[in-house]
Amino acid sequence: MTTARSWWRRGDNLRAEAQEAKDAAAQAFYELDTAQRDLEISIETISAVDDSPEARRALASFRSLGERIDQVSGAYIATVDAHDIDRDELDHAAAARAKSELTRAKDELVNVLRELERFQSGLAPLLGKAENQLARLAPARERAKQSLLAASNALDAVRAAGLKADDLAARLAALSPELTKLNEGASKHGVQDTVRRADEMRRTAEAVRAEAERLPQQAQEIDKRLVSLRTRVQALGTRADGVAPVLSELRRRFSAACWQDLQHVPEQAEQAVRQAETALAEARKARTEQRWADAQARLATVRTLMDDVDGAVGAAGDRLRRLNEVSKDPKAEVEKTRFVIRDAQRLAMQGRSTPEPRHARPLDEAVARLDRALAGLEGRHPDYWAFLTETAAVRETANRVVANIREERAQHR
Repeated sequence: MTTARSWWRRGDNLRAEAQEAKDAAAQAFYELDTAQRDLEISIETISAVDDSPEARRALASFRSLGERIDQVSGAYIATVDAHDIDRDELDHAAAARAKSELTRAKDELVNVLRELERFQSGLAPLLGKAENQLARLAPARERAKQSLLAASNALDAVRAAGLKADDLAARLAALSPELTKLNEGASKHGVQDTVRRADEMRRTAEAVRAEAERLPQQAQEIDKRLVSLRTRVQALGTRADGVAPVLSELRRRFSAACWQDLQHVPEQAEQAVRQAETALAEARKARTEQRWADAQARLATVRTLMDDVDGAVGAAGDRLRRLNEVSKDPKAEVEKTRFVIRDAQRLAMQGRSTPEPRHARPLDEAVARLDRALAGLEGRHPDYWAFLTETAAVRETANRVVANIREERAQHR
């Protein structure tokens, strides 16, 4: 009786051990399955964002690992199906065999789980990068849509104020296909393309909004410039009419060399004023039709023409004034020029017994040129304009020597 009871006790123990092995294998299978699902989510996250060679290698390794998981999982399921531990007629040998094979299946599951965990750990950099990009997706889409709404509202406000903004509306309407793709989402177009599309849409919409909000002020500025430039054109037209008497006096009192480069100024000024009046009329028409860019371009043309007229008309009057001054007192121009030369000579001699030849030579030549220019005023019809031009050139030479000396001394400090 004792022997029989011991035999049955050992059989019950083996059945219990086999059951423990089965439970341990089931737990290992569950943990592996859970880890695999988590890994699949990580891989899907990386695949949605990253198409780099490193990411493609990770995907290939995952597939290989998946095959290995399928193998050990299949072996585990087959082992469980092969052993019915709960049947009454389970003998000692069957229980021992069940325990051994279930333990081996559990060990394989655990080994693969460790391999999966190592693989998951190695994915951390790629996964972190992918998650960062995914984190940008929703905010980027939201910013793009908010910018589109703000641009649309700005256009509505402009139209309510009686201003047209057809070009801005066309630019905003052109974003419609991109908005459709944005709404289709990253699952169809990828995270990177979707974020890029959202950012581009946001920038375009913000530019449209800013231009729309600036449009009323732009219209006011154009209106002010139209009035201002019309006044300026009229004033310069009057000034241009005064060039002819100035030229008449120049011809009467001075040699031809002093005024011949100005003889076409009246015709040029008159033509420029006519062109400015035409451009101004075109600008007014563009403003009425709310072609803002055209209006600004025409106004820029008017301003350029007026600057040219202003310069030409001013040059004639300035020429007469300067010639009057030098004809009355040429010595004042000479003294002004000598002062500049002497100032350069003093600087060249500063701290030296003799000046550097490269500084002394142009200054000596400047003195000689000034003497020749003054001598050129002798005679019945002196060329005062040539005299003024030469003295200005002499002063420029002296100033250039001063600049060179100061630069050289600064480098040696």
